Amino acid sequence: MPRVAGKVAIVTGGAMGIGQACAELLAAEGAAVVVTDRETEAGKKVADAITAAGHRAMFVEHDVGDEDAWKKVIAAALKAYGKVDILVNNAGVGWFGDVEHTSLDDWRKLLRINLDGVFLGIKYAIPAMRTAGGGSIINMSSIEGLVGDPRIAAYNASKGGVRLLSKSAALYCARERTGIRVNSVHPGYIVTPMVERGIESSDNPAEMRKTLEALHPVGHMGKPMDIAYGVLYLASDESEFATGSELVIDGGYTAQ
Repeated sequence: MPRVAGKVAIVTGGAMGIGQACAELLAAEGAAVVVTDRETEAGKKVADAITAAGHRAMFVEHDVGDEDAWKKVIAAALKAYGKVDILVNNAGVGWFGDVEHTSLDDWRKLLRINLDGVFLGIKYAIPAMRTAGGGSIINMSSIEGLVGDPRIAAYNASKGGVRLLSKSAALYCARERTGIRVNSVHPGYIVTPMVERGIESSDNPAEMRKTLEALHPVGHMGKPMDIAYGVLYLASDESEFATGSELVIDGGYTAQ
């Protein structure tokens, strides 16, 4: 029996990287998947490929920092599939900037996507999941939501915010006995387009890649599917006793 058979999942930032892996794996394990992203062409390709493989998927263009856009995504999922069981709040952005040299505009732009987007997703998923009798909200944080890095002040703040917002929402849902669970996932450095852009924009990409690999005791960066399997566990009924928890998948990075 597929691990999420009969469930309906929304995956934000599903056009590439971790989001794409999550969407593909959840679909392969039986979920109908609503892939959302600002990258329309890439997002449609992901949904089309899932459908071509014999699974259920659709694409919705989505700016996660836009409240009205969230209402439309939830409505589209309900119209197409009748319910929402799983939300993977994966969409995110990142760039370098220490606390002194990050502009207020850049700070707000990053938090709008990385933290406001997660807040809005939780806010609008809860009523839909309550109607469905429960669900699982999975928020993509980071190792940078657990430890500090002097070069990424806004990113640290956003991912730390996702971590504690997840706990607050988990306690709220548990208290209300909604059957809704909320957890956060904390990847190490994963080979995604966002990480690759950071490497290629450095003064010495080859050296930067070696440096990032060496940060992980296992000796290499992770793959998107490494994270997707953790998300699948949290999305499935196998994790029915897990809420308010942090799933760290980081090759040993934070164990040091």
